[in-house]
Amino acid sequence: MKNTPFDLTGKVAVVTGSSRGIGRSSAELLAKLGAKVVVSSRKAEACKEVADGINAAGGDATVIPCNIARRAEVEALISGTIRHYGKIDVLVCNAAVNPYYGPLLDITDEAFDKIMGSNVKSNIWLSALAIPQMAERGNGSVIIISSIGGLRGSTVIGAYGISKAADFALCRSLAGEWGPKGVRVNCIAPGLVKTDFARALWEDEANLKRRTATTPLRRIGEPDEIAGAVAYLASDASSFMTGQTIVIDGGVTTAAP
Repeated sequence: MKNTPFDLTGKVAVVTGSSRGIGRSSAELLAKLGAKVVVSSRKAEACKEVADGINAAGGDATVIPCNIARRAEVEALISGTIRHYGKIDVLVCNAAVNPYYGPLLDITDEAFDKIMGSNVKSNIWLSALAIPQMAERGNGSVIIISSIGGLRGSTVIGAYGISKAADFALCRSLAGEWGPKGVRVNCIAPGLVKTDFARALWEDEANLKRRTATTPLRRIGEPDEIAGAVAYLASDASSFMTGQTIVIDGGVTTAAP
């Protein structure tokens, strides 16, 4: 008998972009709660460090490197997980890119396509490969790490915001399609979190000062504070939740400008 609805014993979780930041914190927490975890990002060595730490702490983790922009590698990630662990119960689509910072109408086609391919199309690929085997068992959870960038306009990361808004719509549509089969699909929309991915934003002292001044909690987030929501959505604690987006931003989207 499980001790709590957050117990993930017997579950298998795949976390993309899990060599650092939100992905790493999520993989480590899922493992602490009993899940077997596949650590995945582009660089195998970085993934190995995370997996070694999980295994040393008594967890069960393996590494399958994957560049989410390449379909063949996405296919290898999903098939490799099933070959190693026999199934996938939890899919965390965390990996994303943002190669462009500037006015939206100046973005090149190449940069726009890269953003949409990595941040949206790869999530469709991952879901298409992982969800059907979840549906066969009548249970599964897909978690897409989006961003409050999908809720707000931006003068410098507009294309990234478009991709994250698209993830909200992807989540809602997949939730409707697969809910009857017992598969849940939800999003998390973090605000500014202290990760390498967002380093350009929080290392800028002027920007950080402005941001924290308009955030009710008067600070930015930490990766562990997003991982808790990932664990909730992965577990039976959220068994009646699908098609939703959890905003975790210190209250910044609720505050007056």
